[in-house]
Amino acid sequence: QVQPVESGGGLVQPGGSLRLSCVAGGSDVSINNMGWYRQAPGKQREWVATITSNSNTAYADSVRGRFTVSRNTAKNTMYLQMNSLKPEDTAVYYCALDVRQMGVPASFERDYEYWGQGTQVTVSS
Repeated sequence: QVQPVESGGGLVQPGGSLRLSCVAGGSDVSINNMGWYRQAPGKQREWVATITSNSNTAYADSVRGRFTVSRNTAKNTMYLQMNSLKPEDTAVYYCALDVRQMGVPASFERDYEYWGQGTQVTVSS
């Protein structure tokens, strides 16, 4: 059983930075794609970023250039460095893991089998 656990959320002022982490606890399987999603109050969950098994990355337009996703495969850990944070980045951030065959792209939420409980990020002065 794979259980992703997020950490690193908190309260930050606009323009500030945070670094989120996701550890795939209990995992003895190879993890294909790893993704970050977020859900703001009253809104649907939205995709933020993905990093593939080969460490290729993709970002939502709203965060490209400000957020950077990375992973340490040996530690089954993924990171999200968030810079130049804006109030509209306020949300619960979720880690998602795809354990399908290596190299298969993840295009939809349903491609991720395991989800963390989320970590709150609040951007406010």
